[in-house]
Amino acid sequence: MPTNSPARSRLLELLAEPVAEPEPDSGIVDLLGGAAQAGPPTGLAQRLMRTEAVTRVYERYWRPAFGAAAKGFRGPSMAGEVTLATELLALRPGQTVLDVACGTGRFTRAFGEAVGTDGLAIGLDGSRQMLGKAVAADNLPESVAFVRADATALPFQASALDAVCCFAALHIFADPEAALDSFTATLRPGGRVAIFTSARPPWLPARLLTDGFGFVTGMRMFDRGEIADRLRARGFTEITETHAGVTQVVAGTAGGTR
Repeated sequence: MPTNSPARSRLLELLAEPVAEPEPDSGIVDLLGGAAQAGPPTGLAQRLMRTEAVTRVYERYWRPAFGAAAKGFRGPSMAGEVTLATELLALRPGQTVLDVACGTGRFTRAFGEAVGTDGLAIGLDGSRQMLGKAVAADNLPESVAFVRADATALPFQASALDAVCCFAALHIFADPEAALDSFTATLRPGGRVAIFTSARPPWLPARLLTDGFGFVTGMRMFDRGEIADRLRARGFTEITETHAGVTQVVAGTAGGTR
């Protein structure tokens, strides 16, 4: 992706504060500078996302394998997740969509195809390694741009986005409440959000097991219904919620006028 690509230029126009200095010709708008990551560390799972070893296998092996283990046999495949996210966000040509914690950009690329050349799909991540691989993808749509920034304090103007996706990441954020506040602030009224995250099982022994796993890895284990309640408290409507294994997918429509 060239530094002066139309998608990158459109991304820069949406920022709440202008970029002070020109970015290197990497195709990534880096708003974190020399910081190793966005925000305070949360544990092992988050640290692994910054390693070259995981980055190399993330899209093809790591994410599908761990996703399948968490979702169980009733959960969607990786391709099914991408399709599900696109449908839940109700993406249309010309829209602007943000893929939070985009990793190597699999969802971002699909969103770029969905919104077309008149739209914009932004991939946001805190890992230089993940974004480096994302921007180097051979099949990158022209409508895609990438930014390195903090997901709990999105750098965009208020009501700038038509849709926000956050799949497999909210549970490793240091402050998920701040992230949800930020998602809400940057969505236009009527915009859509889709979140895939952890869900503690109802059976007590299984809950204890997943809580132990969360303690070791630094992953937060949300209760079933917890994310839906948090969205509802922020004025979202048309909320849907599905469960598979120890995961939940929650979507909703931003309400009110801002």
